[in-house]
Amino acid sequence: MNTNGLYLQLISVHGLIRGHSLELGRDADTGGQTKYVVELTKALARHEQVARVDLVTRLVCDKATAEDYCTPIEHLSENARIVRIQCGGRRYRRKELLWPHLEEFIDKTIKFINNQDRQPDIFHGHYADAGYVAMQLSAAFDTPFFFTGHSMGRNKLAKLLSSGTSKTEIERQYKITRRIETEEQVIQRADMIITSTQQEIEKQYGLYDNGPTASYTVIPPGIDLDTFHPYYDSQLDIDLLSEEAKQTKVTLRNELHRFWLHPDKPFILALCRPDQRKNITGLIDAYGSDQELQALANIAIFAGIRQDINSMEENEKAVLTDMLLQMDRYDLYGKLAIPKKHDFATEVPALYRMCAQSKGVFVNPALVEPFGLTIIEASACGLPIVATNDGGPVDIVANCKSGILVDVSKTEEIVKSLKAILIDPESWEKYSNNGINGVRKHYSWIAHCHSTMEQYLKFLPDQYGQEASKINSQARPLASKRPSFGKRLLGLKKLMITDIDNTLVGDNDSLYQLLDILQENNRKLAWGVATGRSLELTLEAMTEYNIPMPDVLICSVGTEIYYGPDLRMDKGWQQHISHLWKPEEIKETLAQFEWLIFQESEGQRSHKISYYLNNEENRLDILNAELKKQKLRCKVIFSHNQFLDILPHRASKGKAVNYLQYKYEFLPRYVMVAGDSGNDADMLTGKTRGLIVGNHSEELEFLKRSPRVYFSEGEYAAGVIEGLWHYGLIG
Repeated sequence: MNTNGLYLQLISVHGLIRGHSLELGRDADTGGQTKYVVELTKALARHEQVARVDLVTRLVCDKATAEDYCTPIEHLSENARIVRIQCGGRRYRRKELLWPHLEEFIDKTIKFINNQDRQPDIFHGHYADAGYVAMQLSAAFDTPFFFTGHSMGRNKLAKLLSSGTSKTEIERQYKITRRIETEEQVIQRADMIITSTQQEIEKQYGLYDNGPTASYTVIPPGIDLDTFHPYYDSQLDIDLLSEEAKQTKVTLRNELHRFWLHPDKPFILALCRPDQRKNITGLIDAYGSDQELQALANIAIFAGIRQDINSMEENEKAVLTDMLLQMDRYDLYGKLAIPKKHDFATEVPALYRMCAQSKGVFVNPALVEPFGLTIIEASACGLPIVATNDGGPVDIVANCKSGILVDVSKTEEIVKSLKAILIDPESWEKYSNNGINGVRKHYSWIAHCHSTMEQYLKFLPDQYGQEASKINSQARPLASKRPSFGKRLLGLKKLMITDIDNTLVGDNDSLYQLLDILQENNRKLAWGVATGRSLELTLEAMTEYNIPMPDVLICSVGTEIYYGPDLRMDKGWQQHISHLWKPEEIKETLAQFEWLIFQESEGQRSHKISYYLNNEENRLDILNAELKKQKLRCKVIFSHNQFLDILPHRASKGKAVNYLQYKYEFLPRYVMVAGDSGNDADMLTGKTRGLIVGNHSEELEFLKRSPRVYFSEGEYAAGVIEGLWHYGLIG
């Protein structure tokens, strides 16, 4: 990779994304945003100050989808590629079902970055889920975080409620509460939010508590002007068209004409996903309720790609079924075309031009349209538009003056506007020419990338050139904004983890000698503590003994992991250990044993239930048997002959260390774990190198036979130092 330019990571978790023949409209997740991020990746990669652009998305290996989506790396150009990360299994899932799997996506992206020759300079999330991912990666690597929402949950919620959809159904279908909560966090944390229109800032982000204090910049989207060229180019140069272009035109004409009794009339074109928010039924109501409009023009609605409606998701199935019922209700046979599929790369540009050649109109009847890419494309081809007055079309029409904005909830407004353009040739020509000229002025990829790069450079150090240096002089500094625990852990090969009580602390002289050694080896050795203490009690102990903040804190017997001075919790670990964790059922099961004493509230955590136990009469065996009888999967840890901790079956200090190894790719031979008691046992028996201090409890004597465990003569921290020398982690 060229190290002189920027390494950018664009994140778009949902949708089926590939570099060719995008399946736009296949379902609710494959709309204009999908095309936008692919085109943006390619365009940014052509910029002279960019070394590489990765578009990071989800790996999908599903018989129901193309094999392309199962390719881990797809090169788009010399400097651009699609990177696919597996999470939540291998089957394709709609975006609302991916929320529980984003921590896995983050962890595996960190692993991917660890294997690159450098770390990204910018993380840019697209849509709410990818915004969350980019926010977490940005925190890990201390890099600027950019966000483009494309559509926002609060606005969507308001529109769905106004359309009559119940709150229960909205929550079930869209997981809207989780989405809105995440968007609030993302808005608060983003260094810059890029929108395509001013309306997004005011009418969408303005609905959020954190909206007024966020930083925004408006950068209109770009389109490929060679692909979306004016309709009259095709008319004038018909003999110069490629055979593929001629075949595409004939195929489209035949497909549409088989629906229409009078194919020579102008036609109204709609192109969108089969989603309730796109308000296709509102458009059909408008057309079906007006006989004069039906006499003036046919109508064609390309509502995604379908094979069998019954096999589709509920939302798409409901929309398509209603379309067919409306066709019958208004008796639109011979007037309404509803083709089953289209090829976006070749057929859609030709569709716009074919509609323009018929002197037709393009309609976007969405309840809210945050982006409006199809409106820009249609305008570029010289096709006048009628579009919703809620969202991106407001700015597009203001810039291009290529059509009429309407309140799509009022069918009479849709009808009136369509008629106004269809009946008046002068208005049609005015809107057509305005669109062609306006798009070329306001919506080119060159202009879009120049503005985007200008924003990126504002938040980067000046090693990227004089332009960045000049811009940075006016921007707020970010270098000290947050610690870079990700950069540090990925940059080191050696790791030492130690228990606190009776291992790290116990002898002050050796403790401070150890701390001096760790500081001297800071550039090659990361270190952390693993303890049964809660985070609060861990910090108390470290304060008491004047211990500086380590790189990693493993607390509450391995159920919580924190990084760096600002104690960022590893949510991926929390998600991982939550599998089959049923704390309330465990408490109910153990409540029958009167000799089991529930610890005070400070000892309880979300993933740790703690008791005091006098283990006489084999009481520990009785507890284990009862938990097994009730089929409650959990881990029981007994230490110091009095402390009983119940953890998720995936949790322990040892498993937490293994997780760190996996996530940051430390080799086992370069990881030393140190302890003194029974609750350190599983940490000491892993594949890493174990160190047991000289003052250890008898519970660990059985490990003297282990080839990967060293028993030191030194006690407390002196034993830890001995282990570091023994395993070659220092010196």
